[in-house]
Amino acid sequence: AAMSEIDVTLTFINKLKDMGCRFALDDFGAGFSSFYYLKRFEVDYLKIDGSFIRDLAVDEGSRLFVKALNDVANGLSKQVVAEWIESPEVLKLLLGMDVQYGQGYLFRKPVPLEDTIQIPAVRAIRSSAS
Repeated sequence: AAMSEIDVTLTFINKLKDMGCRFALDDFGAGFSSFYYLKRFEVDYLKIDGSFIRDLAVDEGSRLFVKALNDVANGLSKQVVAEWIESPEVLKLLLGMDVQYGQGYLFRKPVPLEDTIQIPAVRAIRSSAS
């Protein structure tokens, strides 16, 4: 929906940015994402789709694509998040490309929300929801 109404989306993003919000263009490289949106939308982060990160250690094409995306994003003053980092080899390659952020099982597997009860911010949310 956001891509079909680009002017409305831009207005929405700009209003929220004026309030201090920051935005990420998620799953870049897949689906409806394109360099057009990267240039046009005033997002702060570019999240590279995990399908490119997953094969980074074994696929030269993925390495070329991720490096190019990282270089373009940095040239446009965007920070880059690599999704789906699952191995030390992939992390090493991303660090060599100067990718700023990473997500994935290498760092932490998803946890059941019940296990987050010890986190103070989560306790506050839970108590206000009841």
